[in-house]
Amino acid sequence: MMKQIFFVITLFCIALQANAQTVIPAADIQIKTASLAAPMDKQAGAKVYGYTSDGTFKTLRNGTNDFVCIADDPKKEGINVSCYHADLEPFMERGRVLTKEGKNQKEIFDIREKEVKGGQLAMPKQPSTLFSLSGSAENYDSKTGDVKDGYLRYVVYIPFATAETTGLPLKPDVPGMPWIMDPGTHRAHIMINPAKK
Repeated sequence: MMKQIFFVITLFCIALQANAQTVIPAADIQIKTASLAAPMDKQAGAKVYGYTSDGTFKTLRNGTNDFVCIADDPKKEGINVSCYHADLEPFMERGRVLTKEGKNQKEIFDIREKEVKGGQLAMPKQPSTLFSLSGSAENYDSKTGDVKDGYLRYVVYIPFATAETTGLPLKPDVPGMPWIMDPGTHRAHIMINPAKK
């Protein structure tokens, strides 16, 4: 009898934990947190995508400038939000669609590479930036939308660029050094990961 009670209590605790992990903050909180990844002068006017109470991904705020922000996915551990230049939206939206279809990362990469080369998917003609802010769950206040001790990194998309055409290394020699990832592909980008405290 004691084993059965213990089993029921354990299942109840697991259910409570799973529910706690998928709590979705109010739209205004998601907007505030997502916008933290953008440069300060872009935060108030950025378009923001986030999640409704039933987990549906949708537009939470229409934008008035050239930035798009993505709220934290409540199903994933920690906090991770990003903002990017609107010229990257076709590329990002295609990735979201393919992810929803169940494609893995390699499949998504290969499909977008083929579509960009074939002219079906547009990439920016100039360098375009993405800002990503991450942090631990314990440093995120879901009531205020504030993130304490967050880590901000930078990505500059430069489609089909290479180490040779940019002079960038293929890996950083020291923390914070810019380097090029996925060189020679549609997803070539400069990575800038500032040294962590």
